[in-house]
Amino acid sequence: MSQRIVSVFPGSVAARHGIREQDTLVSINGTPVLDLVDYQFLTARASLAMLIESPDGGSRTVHIHKRVEEPLGITLESSLMSCPKTCANHCVFCFIEQMPPGMRESLYVRDDDWRLSLMAGNFVTLTNLPRHEMDRMIERKASPIYVSVHTTNGELRKKMLSHVHADRIMEHLRRFADNGMSFHCQVVLCPQINDGAELDRTLSDLASLAPHALTVALVPVGLTRYREHLYPLRPYTRDEAEAVVRQAEAFQQKMLAKHGTRFVFPSDEFYQIAQLPIPDADSYEDFPQFENGVGLLARLRDEFETSVRLDPDDGDAVPRRVIMATGTSVAPFMQSLLDAHPINGVSVRIKPIVNRFFGETVTVSGLITGQDLVAQLKGEEADEILITENMLREGEDIFLDDMTLQQAQEQIGIRITPVPDDGAELLYALRGTEV
Repeated sequence: MSQRIVSVFPGSVAARHGIREQDTLVSINGTPVLDLVDYQFLTARASLAMLIESPDGGSRTVHIHKRVEEPLGITLESSLMSCPKTCANHCVFCFIEQMPPGMRESLYVRDDDWRLSLMAGNFVTLTNLPRHEMDRMIERKASPIYVSVHTTNGELRKKMLSHVHADRIMEHLRRFADNGMSFHCQVVLCPQINDGAELDRTLSDLASLAPHALTVALVPVGLTRYREHLYPLRPYTRDEAEAVVRQAEAFQQKMLAKHGTRFVFPSDEFYQIAQLPIPDADSYEDFPQFENGVGLLARLRDEFETSVRLDPDDGDAVPRRVIMATGTSVAPFMQSLLDAHPINGVSVRIKPIVNRFFGETVTVSGLITGQDLVAQLKGEEADEILITENMLREGEDIFLDDMTLQQAQEQIGIRITPVPDDGAELLYALRGTEV
């Protein structure tokens, strides 16, 4: 598969060797360039022989000698996001199958693409890989990748993923380990299905692949109110969530003694369901699964308290009233954080937003919609409303239900400010000052 070149950075290696926009990259050192993963792998060497086709159909070989890490400076037309491999599973806990109808099409896309796992940290199940693609992963040393394991019990995994080849997970992971590749793992836990003794088995199997198996995140199943005709599941109770946390903590101690890492990390949501304190930031080591909701609150608290210590409140803030709109699960944590560090001159009220759109069992802030925000904040009095920027589509001011930030602000009648998941940013947003 050839790759058309859409831009060449002026003064770059490619530009100096006469490569131009609209040229087509056919191969590098005799190997076809199938996608961006191939391009990055094949160009990470000092000597390149690039077969280039011109727009007029002519071809030439461009010989390049460069530093291994030096980029060529070209942009290819194709991208992984334009043609991702889709999911072949029907997981009993699939969140997308619980989505309400009528939302934008992109929200119903289920990707399961190892290339996105490598380059963007998306989790993959490895059930849709033909042999030649698995071979390409290994040849390219695609590492680290992020794998949705859920269980290492093959028969149970086939049932949970509804895929005949789901039982080969340990075979695939062992092959990765044997070839020096590393991977992070995710386990979505469903009460009385893959927890308890099954979780012990999964953790032990994955730990046997350490240090190639880097970490395991434990995430509770997320359930919306749109589950008619789907597999019968229920959320975790407080006692069950505490049992998962204690089980993980016991396994952490074993792994610390043996490998110097805690290895397994319950998500923040498990601590919240169990009503247990969030561990210290140091307990999350280098936050390897931060994007999976593991350690987010610990880091936020650590950054917030560090900022308070380094930049104490001078007491000269203009008096104002602020509402912090959050998911119901994080509200107690935020309340305790602000109770411990009140801000002079600023009255802050935590407002838990009940998720009517997806259902009240969905408690995280990132799934709050504009319409729920408006319905529960309209008529409130404040100078400003703070929300996490995770409520909005990345890079845009649009909620999951396609309401814009501006529309929500106009209907509520109060300025709404999105804040990154950063403790310093939160502190200064509360103070109404710049970082």
